[in-house]
Amino acid sequence: MGEQAKAYHLSPEELRQVQLIELEMLAEVDRICKKHNIKYCIIAGTLLGAVRHGGFIPWDDDLDIALLRPEYEKFRKVCETELDTERFYFQDHRNTPGYRWGYGKLRRKGTKFVRLNQEHMPYEQGIFMDIFPLDSVPSSRLGRTFRNIQCFLYRKAFWSAVGRLSGKSRLQRFVYGLLYRIPEKKLYRSFDRYVEKCNRNQTDWVRILTFPTPNKEYGYLRRWYEDLADTRFEDSVFPGIRDFDEYLSFKFGDYMRLPPPEQRKTHPVSELKLV
Repeated sequence: MGEQAKAYHLSPEELRQVQLIELEMLAEVDRICKKHNIKYCIIAGTLLGAVRHGGFIPWDDDLDIALLRPEYEKFRKVCETELDTERFYFQDHRNTPGYRWGYGKLRRKGTKFVRLNQEHMPYEQGIFMDIFPLDSVPSSRLGRTFRNIQCFLYRKAFWSAVGRLSGKSRLQRFVYGLLYRIPEKKLYRSFDRYVEKCNRNQTDWVRILTFPTPNKEYGYLRRWYEDLADTRFEDSVFPGIRDFDEYLSFKFGDYMRLPPPEQRKTHPVSELKLV
């Protein structure tokens, strides 16, 4: 496997600087979406932070938004002409060779936030925020369960570029090595066809296809992402899910209870460069 990179532990001051850079990116997304009437919302830990902490979860180092698939496609298209490319760049598998995620990232130019064991990935890795497209999944739980198996296989095929080198066991690295033999362009074409197939019919349930769901429902209610309300996050206001209590309870359970200190973790990185 060769010598592995060492984890770099962010100081509290560095973590806060990362959060403020991400907030800068969110403001740029909000500007673009308002100008072009694109509907998005803060989700997951970002929404939890807004509700429980009034901003970032103190130990959190990422920021998440979501858009229903048609809105995501509008956003990525508009980014080609509207994004402030002096400060930011947008990545997904359709514009970034070697990119192995089924969703987009907005990154800050002039920074580095290299995830541990991803040092070999052949694209720029600046400080980022995740931009998740939401695709339709079947209304029946059985259908969503079957769809989840397909999503799992795509996720592992994408991840194989990392897992073949960093898998915890020799068997894992072997299996990921086999998956990595799938030609990248073929994988991308297959995934794009799969996305199109998923969205032929609009259902009451959606999910991020290449990201795990929190429970055995294997999806989220579409209406959560359609009925939005202004939500205070740090010193600004962004769109959030109006029924945040139902959504956060579904995703996190007793979401107002703080996790024990040993579970308050940041993503492991091997290299950090701030603006």
